[in-house]
Amino acid sequence: MSTIEAKPCLHHSVADWQNNNRQLSATAEHERDVSHLTRQEGRGLRNETTIKTWWDESDTCRRLGERLWDVSRCKDSLESCAVEVDTEMEALTLAKEELEQALGATAVPLQVTQECLTLRQGRRGLELVGDPVEEELKQEVRLIERVQQELQQHVGRTFEQLCVLQEARHQLTMDLQNKMDALDVDRICLSLTVKSAQISLKTNPLRIPPGTVTPQEWAQFSQYNVTVAQEAMLLSQQMRENARLTRSKLQNELEKQRRATEFALRKRTHTEEQSRQELEWQLKITEDEISEMEADIRGLDQDLRVKTASLKLAHTRLENRTCRPGMDLCRDQVQLGLVREVQQLEASITALDQKLGEAQHSLQKMCLHHARMTQDLNRKQEALSLEQRSLNTRHRLTDATCAAVGGDKPAVAGVVPLANSSGRSRLRTLA
Repeated sequence: MSTIEAKPCLHHSVADWQNNNRQLSATAEHERDVSHLTRQEGRGLRNETTIKTWWDESDTCRRLGERLWDVSRCKDSLESCAVEVDTEMEALTLAKEELEQALGATAVPLQVTQECLTLRQGRRGLELVGDPVEEELKQEVRLIERVQQELQQHVGRTFEQLCVLQEARHQLTMDLQNKMDALDVDRICLSLTVKSAQISLKTNPLRIPPGTVTPQEWAQFSQYNVTVAQEAMLLSQQMRENARLTRSKLQNELEKQRRATEFALRKRTHTEEQSRQELEWQLKITEDEISEMEADIRGLDQDLRVKTASLKLAHTRLENRTCRPGMDLCRDQVQLGLVREVQQLEASITALDQKLGEAQHSLQKMCLHHARMTQDLNRKQEALSLEQRSLNTRHRLTDATCAAVGGDKPAVAGVVPLANSSGRSRLRTLA
């Protein structure tokens, strides 16, 4: 039998084999212990992270809910303030339109007063006097111009305040829009879950976006917008009250001046009426005197012709008696009587001629004065007619003055109220 040669290799001892088996068992047991510990720690970590994640998500949802409530409350405050601003803007716009209508209505009183001044400039001669009526009319013109200036100033200030209110309303609108956008974003965030399809990992989500502010700054910003709007509304209310008081004061001043002017005009008309009646009476008496004077002048002229004829007769007799011949040419009683008659007639003719000249001169003076009185009467008639036309013209002010600054009575026909220059329509409150 042949010998089988063994392959040369390293043979371990039984003790090594047993040690190896024990080492493998110990290592397996250790690895199982480590695995068990790791599994237990993993389960604890899973439970802990699950609870923490759930708590953090719940806390975030709670915070989102509280933030939504805060933003909604701030939005409601802004909306309420915006409604109040809209109401105040409507009231201020109405006040501005009333001021513009009042300013436009002052054109009629000014036109009437200037027309009265122009009419009274048509007086002629001594009738063109600087009487109290003219002073009152000029005072009324100055008052109306001052009223127009004050009303224009109020209109300008009201327009500027409307611009301030519009700017405050714009800021409120922008803030409201931001609040609604923020509410939409937070509502979407609150509605998201781990199963939502819109979720994903983002790049650098922990970054702080530019323009980020603190909650205090956020609250102060909205409160500042509300405060600015409230201050603008308070100033607007004061301005409307001042405008109302100013319109009432100007109404009283215009009414007072209108009555003073019309009283002076009526008084002047009454005075001119009395003067005209006095002049008419003087004219009638003068005309009667002129008629009597003309009759007396005709009598004087007739007597003068009669006396001249008698003088001619006496002259002719004296001349004829110079033709007596011889001793018959003597200065007898006839001669002496004719001489006295001639002297008496010549004296009478001289006196009558002088008196006739005086009468004619007086008649001429009365005729000239009658012409002047007639001219003056015509001018008084014209002046009285102009005063009456002025009174009739001022009848248009009965309602115009109150409509100019009061607004309680209807405006004068033909006066077109001025349109609102702000061009603002009612703003819609954002929902």
